[in-house]
Parts: sequence; structure tokens; C-alpha cells
Amino acid sequence: MYVRNRMTANPYTIAHDAPISDLIELMRQKNLKRVPVVNGEKVVGIVTHADIQKVSPTKATTLSIYELNYLLHKTKVSDAMTKNVITISPDALLEEAAVLMRENRISTLAVVKDNKLVGIITESDIFDAFIDLLGSREAGTRITIEALDVPGTLADITNIFKSFDANITHIATFRGKSGKSDIVIRTNTINTEPIEKKLIEQGYKIEHVIKNIN
Repeated sequence: MYVRNRMTANPYTIAHDAPISDLIELMRQKNLKRVPVVNGEKVVGIVTHADIQKVSPTKATTLSIYELNYLLHKTKVSDAMTKNVITISPDALLEEAAVLMRENRISTLAVVKDNKLVGIITESDIFDAFIDLLGSREAGTRITIEALDVPGTLADITNIFKSFDANITHIATFRGKSGKSDIVIRTNTINTEPIEKKLIEQGYKIEHVIKNIN
């Protein structure tokens, strides 16, 4: 799965020299949590609600509404934005985006192609992709199987499902430290008792079963 499949394409942006008041209004109207900052087509920063608060007058100020509006209009987006934005290509793998976010402790990446901003991708996009990868919203049965981490194990398990004409819709493997792995299989079959029985007969341990009838 690629970044382009999960990013928000053509996001709302704001010019680096626009007044903060324009940014506040944009975020309010469009219910935005973050906005990329551009200079022409080039992304030069990103700004969030927290960034705005840092340059805005405090609630305890004695300034009049006219003075507040003047200050907000005078303050530029470039005064509040986070510079040196970390970017990623739309053709990068989704896990590359996740690693970049984790390593840099950020929640958003600007997606850039040919030096032009084409989208943004956030932590929420990564979470949604993970949910879809495991098919958590789909009807069927999720079976977690403990198995030895040796060649041929996955083929053996999937052949058992095939023998019962059970379609595997999603599969993931989580490697342990004791020579064993947890293999998570989701099938659109609801009645998996015969499959579970066969797996146990073949020496596998059923760790968890979740059925989703929705």
C-alpha cells in the first residue's frame, strides 16, 4: 500500500505571508487541525492550533477587540509555522510514512512530488490503513494461531482453510521471541469450528477467535 492511496490529496493550504487571522478563519470554517504553509507551490511549513496559540495574545490580556484584531492581522503565518517540514513521496510505501512519523515524533507528513505539495498524510490515515489491513470492520471470523516460525508453516495453515473452502481475506504474522509466531487470519466464514478442530489436530494452538456478524 502506498502513501498516495491513503493521503488527503490537494489539501487546504495557506500562504506563508498571510495574516494569522486568515489562517484562524480557514481552520474554523473547514474544521482543520493542521494546514500546510506554501510559498507558491512549494511547501515551506506546517501550522497547527498549538502553533497559533503560541503567537496569539493570552485570554488574560487587557487589549481591546480592535487591538487584538490588529495584532492578529499583523502577525504572519510564517511567525507561527513549523519550518523544515518533513516530506514524503506519494509513491513511498505506507510503512515508510509510519517510520518517519515515529522516528521524528510527528503526526503529519507533507506529501511532495516534483517539489510540489500534492497531499498530506496523518497518524489517523495510518491507523485506518492498519484497521483495513486486518479487515476489522468486515464480517467474518478472525483466528489467531500460534505456530512454529519455520518454513512451510504458513502454506500448511492456508491449505487447511482451503480444504474447507474457506476464503482467507486478510492475513498477518507477528513474530515472537521463542521461535513461535502468531498468525492472524481473517476469513469470511462464520462457522469455523471444523477449521479450528483441524488446526488443533495438526498441532497448532488456537489463541483467539473473534466473530463479526455485521
